[in-house]
Amino acid sequence: MELVVAVLLDRLRIGRHSVRAILGHDMNAGLTRAEEPEARGYEKVFAFVREQLLSGQLKAGDRLLPERELATRLGVSRPVIREVLRGLAAIGVIEIRHGSGSVVRRPGFAELGDLFTMMLAQQAEVVEDVMEARIAIERQAIRLACARATAGDLHALRQALQLIEDTVKDPQIGGDADFAFHAALIAAAHAPTLASLHAAIAVLLQRSHFERRERITNLDGIDAYLVEHHRQLLDAVVARDADLADRLLMQHFEIGSQFQRRAAAETGRA
Repeated sequence: MELVVAVLLDRLRIGRHSVRAILGHDMNAGLTRAEEPEARGYEKVFAFVREQLLSGQLKAGDRLLPERELATRLGVSRPVIREVLRGLAAIGVIEIRHGSGSVVRRPGFAELGDLFTMMLAQQAEVVEDVMEARIAIERQAIRLACARATAGDLHALRQALQLIEDTVKDPQIGGDADFAFHAALIAAAHAPTLASLHAAIAVLLQRSHFERRERITNLDGIDAYLVEHHRQLLDAVVARDADLADRLLMQHFEIGSQFQRRAAAETGRA
């Protein structure tokens, strides 16, 4: 998991701009010539932490070097070190323990959910983009669930299915029930990184579930889709049939898209 966090930091290009965004500074302010060395200092510190995580020299529970030692080793000021550490703490990579230093935390992507939501919300067509990520995560998860689901996992899925059946006509509660069923599928995969990635986009997914359900709740045939198709997914997991589960999941998403197109067409005719 430490490796995953390091790669994530690298992909997000966390540095001066991201730290200041997290801490409430103006992202749009241009760099002055005097700020350029400071910016390079931020990047140097983040690069150092990334490398320590990637190489395995830092793991959950390990203590970072003291501020003074880090500043001397990297040739940056202690205020730069402090701001970078605050940024890392804000996204859950480290915990700052006053009086005893900074410690690497066991990464939990759920803590990055707000950061991801703010970043992704700036993109056009974010819901469609998140749906593509959801499909990729769930296709792998349902295959793993077919092999790994426990009796407890199957019970959780049955409970979620019952809630879907009970809330078919309620977009808000029904959307939450739909989300809970798919979250239970991912939990049944017993794949921590998949679950963490799903948790990181959970806020956007929950909003997507509600908005999609709100549009299609009154369409003919929706009851059978929402209840029977989820039941088929559960039955495939119970049968440990990964190929069938994968096919049904893709059909599930495709049928959902068809309902969305029908809803859009009916709205256009209204």
